[in-house]
Amino acid sequence: RSCSFTGFSTVQSRKLAKSLGRSSVRSRMSLKPPKAYNSLQKGAVIWDPKPLQVKKIFEALKKGLNEYLEAHQAELDYLSGRHKDTKRNSRLAFYYDLDKQIRSVERYIRKLEFHISKVEELYEAYCIQCRLRDGATNMKHAFSLSPSTKASRESLVELYKNFQECTEDMCFIEGALEVHLGEFHLKMKGLVGFARLCPGDQYEVFVRLGRQKWRLKGKIETDDSQTWDEEEKIFIPNLHEKFEIKVTELRGLATILVGVVMCDSINFFTTKPQVIIVDITELGTIKLQLEVLW
Repeated sequence: RSCSFTGFSTVQSRKLAKSLGRSSVRSRMSLKPPKAYNSLQKGAVIWDPKPLQVKKIFEALKKGLNEYLEAHQAELDYLSGRHKDTKRNSRLAFYYDLDKQIRSVERYIRKLEFHISKVEELYEAYCIQCRLRDGATNMKHAFSLSPSTKASRESLVELYKNFQECTEDMCFIEGALEVHLGEFHLKMKGLVGFARLCPGDQYEVFVRLGRQKWRLKGKIETDDSQTWDEEEKIFIPNLHEKFEIKVTELRGLATILVGVVMCDSINFFTTKPQVIIVDITELGTIKLQLEVLW
């Protein structure tokens, strides 16, 4: 395949190289980089995009949003049916209350539909930049294998510039997409350990997602119940980071590591609260139970 580029004229090679840079996201979409997305600031090092991970998150996000849309559409259909019955029965107060509920659900459905369309628009733009970036990479490889000429060297410089622009645009879109991921509400449900948990034992649980951290301490009471100094925490989903969960046992001034696990958040994008049980030790003798609401 690389040989097919060796016969290009000077004008053709330059045109082909420049054509990859014409679909810049900034020229076609009025997007503003999120304030927290420091990698896009001038002079910052742009990290490598992760297209496969972004695809997984996009599919999970779209599925979750569609679940919310279907649930609210079903609620709207139910309220509309009651609305018609109430109108016939002329119960005015109840009728106007239903009418208010219907308008509220309709507004929420429109917001969801806009949210889904925005996510789809961002991901479509991301895929375009990904293909352009792959094309620039393949062309760079092909030109590097052909005889070195002034035209090919100029084309390589142009291709490298286009590759960098596509990389920046992909990171830019990833930052814009993260704004649409919502929130994860985590609720501590306690440790499960059967014979491993004894009255008086004290534990510390540390949960981290990127730069977000949650540290809480708990104690096993004499009646085998558990008390924790904090029970809920909100995390902002991240495209690239997984949840890191570390549990340590507190014994006086000493701490004993029980286990550290990584937990992917892809399955959390759903309408219903999920109770997840994570094996903290390799044999599963101590587990952590959390409730996650998106």
